[in-house]
Amino acid sequence: MTDDTGPADDGLGDARSRAREVRALYEQLEGRLLGRTWTLPELALGFTHDAAYVGRLVLAAERTWDIDGDTDAELRHKLAECLWWLFVLADRLDVDLPEAYGATMERIGGGLRRAVGEGAG
Repeated sequence: MTDDTGPADDGLGDARSRAREVRALYEQLEGRLLGRTWTLPELALGFTHDAAYVGRLVLAAERTWDIDGDTDAELRHKLAECLWWLFVLADRLDVDLPEAYGATMERIGGGLRRAVGEGAG
């Protein structure tokens, strides 16, 4: 995987680099505390835990679920953390997430533009 940013990058190259830097720090800490780094399934579980918590925070933002603390601050934190997890997982799976995102949005957007255009008239 490269660190180059290009037209399909959608500005995510810098975010990927920062995610890699933070993950490297976690790996140092894991090595010291666990004697190893987290496995891919452990990383995936970390992501799903945080993603599920986003669901509760959405309920809290809609005032249907109480949480301790500042809901908006927690939501901002967990959404950003979920984005970080996606970069970490993509990196471990050798997926160029910025490229995949750009290509996927182009494909979905193109299909939607055609569907919307067909409905006009």
